[in-house]
Amino acid sequence: MSCVAEQSFAAGSPRVVVAGATGFAGALAAHLLWRHPGFELVAVTGRSEVGRGLDDLYPRYRVPLSIEELNIDRLTQASDAAGGVDAAVVAYPHAAAAPTVGALRERGVRVVDLSADFRLSELATYEHWYGEHPRPDLLGEAVYGLTELHRAEIASAGIVANPGCYPTASVLALAPLARAGLIADVVIDAKQGISGAGRAFDEQTHLSMAGENILPYKVAAHRHTPEIEEQLAELNPADLDPAHPKLKVQFQAHLVPLDQGEMASCYVTPTRPVAAEELRGRYVEAYDAEPFVEVVDAPPGVREVQATNFCRIFAAADEHTGKVLVFSAIDNLWKGTSSQAVQNLNVMFGKPETEGLA
Repeated sequence: MSCVAEQSFAAGSPRVVVAGATGFAGALAAHLLWRHPGFELVAVTGRSEVGRGLDDLYPRYRVPLSIEELNIDRLTQASDAAGGVDAAVVAYPHAAAAPTVGALRERGVRVVDLSADFRLSELATYEHWYGEHPRPDLLGEAVYGLTELHRAEIASAGIVANPGCYPTASVLALAPLARAGLIADVVIDAKQGISGAGRAFDEQTHLSMAGENILPYKVAAHRHTPEIEEQLAELNPADLDPAHPKLKVQFQAHLVPLDQGEMASCYVTPTRPVAAEELRGRYVEAYDAEPFVEVVDAPPGVREVQATNFCRIFAAADEHTGKVLVFSAIDNLWKGTSSQAVQNLNVMFGKPETEGLA
C-alpha cells in the first residue's frame, strides 16, 4: 500500500521501537508515536506478518514502516542507521514480555510494557494469578504506570508497567475515596467492547456471539482483580497498618457489542456516610489539575471518550442505601492501553504530558 504520511519530529528526539505492533495495542501505539512531534518511531516489529507494511495491515493508522523481526542487538547499536533506540513499547502477552523487557533494559533502553508482567509488586501474587515469572529480578525496577497516581516515579523509571484497561478505569474512579479511607466494600461491574479481546477471537468473543448480547466472563477469576486491590491498598492510609485487613474487590467483567469503549460502574459501601457535597469536592480536588481526567455532572457514555486519552468520571451519593456510585468511562485501546503508554513516555522523557495526545 502506498502511504503519503510523513513523520515530523524535533532534532534529537528520542528514538522508539514498538515491539508487537501487529496487535491492536501495538498498532495504535505505533500510530500515535508516528505522528508524535517529540518522538521518532524507528521500527515496528512482530512475530507474524514480517515484511508486510503496517499501513497495509492497519490502513487507517498510516504508518509506512514494514514489520520486522525484533533484533535488539541491531536496534540498540548507535552506529546502525536504524539504531540508538532510547525507548520501547513492548506489546506482548504476559510471560512473553518479560524476557524482551529484560534484554532491552540490559542495553539501557527505557521500556513501557503493556503486559501484566510488571504490574504487581509481589511475586507471590503474580505467580498465583499468572504462573511462574520469567524475570522476577526486574520487579523492583518497575513503576506502575497509572500516570495520574505515579507521575513522579514514572519520570525516572526504566520500566513502566502500563496498567490494564479495567484497572485504569476502576482505580481512577475509586482513588479519591481510597485516599480518604472511605471504602469499606466495593463491587465493580465493568463492561468492555470486543477490541479488548485482541485480534485472536475465541468462541465467546467472536463477533457473532458478541452482537446483540452481553456476556459476563472470567467470573470470580479475573486477573485484573489483584491489580486493582494493590493500587487501592497503596492509597488507603489504613492499609499501611499490617494488622488492617486489606480490601477485597468484587470485580466482574462483561463483553458488550461495541468495538471500543469501557465503563466501570463502582458500587461502594463507605466507611461512614458521605454527603453529595463532600463527594463532589473530593473528586474535583483530586482531578481538577489533571489534563486527561474529567469530573462530570452526569453519567458519562463511552462514546464521549472514544479515540481519546480522556477518562470521564461521575460520582453520586445514594441517600436511600447510603452507598456511593461512581461511573468511569474510557476508551479501552486508548487511555486503557496505547495512549496511556504514550502519556507515560511523555513523562519519562520530560515532555509536556499532553504532547501528541491532545
